[in-house]
Formats: sequence, structure tokens, C-alpha cells
Amino acid sequence: MIRAMLLLGALCAACPAPAEMLVATRTIRGQTILGPADVAVAEGEMPGALIDPAEAIGQEARVNLYAGRPILAGDIGAPAIIERNQIVTLLYRNGAVNIAADARALDRAGVGDALRVMNLASRNTVTGYVAPDGTVTVGASTRP
Repeated sequence: MIRAMLLLGALCAACPAPAEMLVATRTIRGQTILGPADVAVAEGEMPGALIDPAEAIGQEARVNLYAGRPILAGDIGAPAIIERNQIVTLLYRNGAVNIAADARALDRAGVGDALRVMNLASRNTVTGYVAPDGTVTVGASTRP
């Protein structure tokens, strides 16, 4: 009897504990800011799924999220502060050299996101990173 209990205990120790993942409580359209009522913790496991509600609350849905389905890290991001076709300041920074120009955003983006913009003077398209003040920086020190 004791031997059977030890064997059962050893088998249960090898069993994985139930995992948790974050799911949407309702269908959420892309570009919606997630609130506490939009997410819930459910039992299950999926690679890349978020676990903690704090990781999602206040973030923007980058794609449509469907009720009961896991929320993946790539499905959400920082809320957009730049809209498509918005005129932004493009800053080139390389050491002591700083050059500013007007550019048109070719997509939506939040702080820290990579964003393609078109320089309005030269019509060249470059990729930079969105700074907290809404400028887009390119050059040697591009990451804000």
C-alpha cells in the first residue's frame, strides 16, 4: 500500500501543473485600448501567450482579439501616438549632428515602434523609431 502511494506520488510529481494564460473576455477590434474588463486569466497553455493582466491593460490591440482566445505578445502594443499620413518631425542624429525635416507617417505607431516615413523634401522613405514626444529619429542613435 505504501509502495503504491509512493509510486502515485512520483507520477503526480512528473505531471505538469496546470498553466494559465490571458484571454479576451469579448471580441475586441484592433486599435482598441484594453481595460481590466477586456482580459481574464484562463487555464491552458499556449506558447507566446501573455500570463499577467498587467501586461495587457492599457495596451492597444494591434489585431482583432476574439473572446476566449489567448492574447499573444505580438497582438498588443503601446497605444499609437502617430496616425497614418500624419506630418511628423524627422530627426537625424549622429553624434553632434542633428538635422530635422518634415515627414509623412506611412503607418500608425506607438512610442518605441519602428515607423516608415517619407521625407517631404526629398521624397525618400526611411525607417526610424518613435520618441515619446512624437518625433521619429533615424541615424546612429535611433532607439529612444
